[in-house]
Amino acid sequence: VTGIDIYTCILLMGILSLGYTLMGGIEAVIWTDALQVVVLMGGAVLCLVLMIVHIDGGFSEILNVATENHKINAFDMALEWNRPTLWVVLVGGYFTSLATYGSDQTMVQRYLTTSDEKGAVKSLLTNVLLTIPATILFFFVGTALFAFFKQHPENMNFSLSNGDSIFPWYIVKELPNGVVGILISGILAAAMSSVSSSINSAATSYSIDIHFRFLETKNKLKLARIATFIIGLVGTLVALFMAGFEIKSLWDVFNKVLGLVLGSMSGLFLLGIFFKKASAKGALIGFIGSIIVQIHVASQTNIHLLLYTA
Repeated sequence: VTGIDIYTCILLMGILSLGYTLMGGIEAVIWTDALQVVVLMGGAVLCLVLMIVHIDGGFSEILNVATENHKINAFDMALEWNRPTLWVVLVGGYFTSLATYGSDQTMVQRYLTTSDEKGAVKSLLTNVLLTIPATILFFFVGTALFAFFKQHPENMNFSLSNGDSIFPWYIVKELPNGVVGILISGILAAAMSSVSSSINSAATSYSIDIHFRFLETKNKLKLARIATFIIGLVGTLVALFMAGFEIKSLWDVFNKVLGLVLGSMSGLFLLGIFFKKASAKGALIGFIGSIIVQIHVASQTNIHLLLYTA
């Protein structure tokens, strides 16, 4: 939307995110995340209000258009596992959340920054209370965009390669200067918070679970920063490589990859917590077997991607 080349954008995002993560570690990640979520949520609310104002009939018209075009199917009760029915979302969402909040280092590292168990529980509950309305808000922004361009098709760019481009297109073409800057900042903020969390968690996992366990290290902070730098660099290079892919929806790709990896990982965690007789060899065989089954399910069946983790 800025007109800057996609590869330049990725490099800038990678360098900026890596820079503050290197300097401040988990503290930098959490403080920047807290500021970024305010910008992101504020931008989404502002955008939704402006869309309601610019649509003839306002909020009720959005609901009418959405209903007529089957865009509000939150309570599809069909017992089908190949599309996002209510049961698929509930079962898939439960296991994905269980895996994410129980075994994903990007989440777990945040609990570990609290002073005690009560603080960790409080942070988790705060997240739950914010996640539900935030998820509804962002999905409804998509519904409002559909209603807006249905009413104003002349404003739509039908040459856009994927659905992820529609929201930025709306922001740049329909909103006044200043507001555009805030909303683009919101999108960049969301990207940076994901990048910094992932870099920090991967570096922490490598440093504590692998390097410090098997190798003597005098300056542990220096080693952690080197690991952060290398992982950030590799992540940025992978992003540059993926920029050439024809990805229709980043949301679907994200959930697919998450499902294929997290299911096996959380199974490993449950094994370690509840079964004392489990051995390293058995756990590794189970983990590899799980991934093979996951790949088979993804490639040979039509089970919806939200159920991969389950």
